[in-house]
Amino acid sequence: MRWIHQPCPTAEVETLSKAAGVSRVLAELLYRTGLRDSALAAEFLQPALAGLNDPFLVRNLEAGATRLRQAIANRESVAVLGDYDVDGVSSTALLVMVLRRFGLNPHFVVPRRSADGYGLSRSAIDRALEPGKPHLFIALDCGTNSHDETAYLRSQGIDVMVIDHHRSKERPLEDGILINPHVHETTVGVDEAWRHLCTVGLVFKLAHGLLKQLRLENHPVAFRIKLRDHLDLVALGTVADLVPLRGENRILARHGLRILQDTQRPGLRALMEIAGVRPTQGITPTDVSFRLGPRINASGRLADASLSVELLLSDDEKFCTETALQLDVFNRERQEIERAITEQAEQLIETHFSAHPGIVLFAENWHPGVVGIVAGRVTRKYNRPCVVLGNEGDMAKGSGRSVDGLNLVEVLGQCSEHLTSWGGHPMAVGIALPKIHLDAFRERFAAAVRAQSGNDIAEAQLDLAAWLSPEQINERFMEELDALHPFGQGNPEPVFGVRGVVLRQPPEVFKEHHFRFAIEDGRGRRIHGVAWKMAHRLPPTGEAVDLAVELKWNFFNGRRLLQLGLIDWRFSLRENLS
Repeated sequence: MRWIHQPCPTAEVETLSKAAGVSRVLAELLYRTGLRDSALAAEFLQPALAGLNDPFLVRNLEAGATRLRQAIANRESVAVLGDYDVDGVSSTALLVMVLRRFGLNPHFVVPRRSADGYGLSRSAIDRALEPGKPHLFIALDCGTNSHDETAYLRSQGIDVMVIDHHRSKERPLEDGILINPHVHETTVGVDEAWRHLCTVGLVFKLAHGLLKQLRLENHPVAFRIKLRDHLDLVALGTVADLVPLRGENRILARHGLRILQDTQRPGLRALMEIAGVRPTQGITPTDVSFRLGPRINASGRLADASLSVELLLSDDEKFCTETALQLDVFNRERQEIERAITEQAEQLIETHFSAHPGIVLFAENWHPGVVGIVAGRVTRKYNRPCVVLGNEGDMAKGSGRSVDGLNLVEVLGQCSEHLTSWGGHPMAVGIALPKIHLDAFRERFAAAVRAQSGNDIAEAQLDLAAWLSPEQINERFMEELDALHPFGQGNPEPVFGVRGVVLRQPPEVFKEHHFRFAIEDGRGRRIHGVAWKMAHRLPPTGEAVDLAVELKWNFFNGRRLLQLGLIDWRFSLRENLS
């Protein structure tokens, strides 16, 4: 792994440090993220809900709020169809919850992955219409390209609204209300500020717009609803969907994680209990990405994601406990399937595709519902964009994941002639294609990746945010670093370099795969650390090494302790020791 550290201009960092009233190291971190003005830095460090823009600035959102206001006034029937990932589930729960407060009883449906496929399919629509034709049909986190399906609904006299954030190369939806900041390119700058909102963020904006309209009419319920209380759902979808945590996303996630910490929703409390999340220790994006999110996703991957929606909506403590346990069972089953597929995928790469700059994998026995997770694992391990596909009849369906600096949407745009459907984000996509075209697509994908990246992605690189001395790593600095949270896409957790460390005691291996270690500063203070899945590569004792670490709080026996999280180590260069 190649370590990279680009020094920042010393004078400019010093100026920012003094103007913003922060340490030089924190000023360097802010400078690296492009926040080189003290006012912008202050706004970033203290993101306020007042910083959310007028929702009606989002194109078509006012029309969407007006249509919902009409549905409320006329007591119309509403059907909601949301995608089966965390963003789709949280979007569905949020919209249904708000509409229920105004006396509507929306019928909601989540596509069944095995029976309905992805998005706004005819089979999912038909299930949504089983109770009867609604006056208004709302598609969440899907539907941007669903021209035929929208026409089918409109032919039955049903109004259609689509709220989505997926990119599209096709013409925008014309017959219905489309709220998607990615698809309207006619005016420079329009919708730019909201391009990174995921669907639950857009639903939150829509709810905000609806409340603004109804409060102007002095609707009593509109004054009783506090949208801030629903930010826990917004944080779930925003963090889990890996959208950049900058701008409004940062505001929504920062405040939403705090609301999640004290959430009164029985479903979320039950899920946190079963997932081992301790709200008293604070909720982090890691808790969402690796504990809550996978369990919410598990029902959609292996069963019916409507179960997760019901969990978020329910006030029944017994139902929530039982459902959280069921989701945990699904998640364990998903993990077992995923482990087996990951092993097979790695064998395929080692034996057949190790030289490919972009990798496409397929096997007849792979479950399409978990291949996205596998794609993420092999992409990280081999530092190359990977598409992993499972079997679905005559089709191969699955997901792709990318590496930093390579836009998968642009790559697929160059090799999409064999795909029957595709879409997503620069870092994550979903695709489907006939199996007979797999070999041709594999070649085109590798060529498109090579064209975009050259030959520059073979070796993983580690970007260091700053070099620290052991003396600088203390609780005071940790408190300052906390102001940068939440970390995620667009605001990565900083990795710090520590030069010339000499371990006095051998690392302690535990559970075969991990090890603990400790370093000392110049005053003899010990700082403990842990390295996950690195027991195969222990640093030596008594020799100078450089460490690349993240700084964490470790909660143990009611105490909060500073802990190093080792990312990589190398032998110190002589010039680093002089």
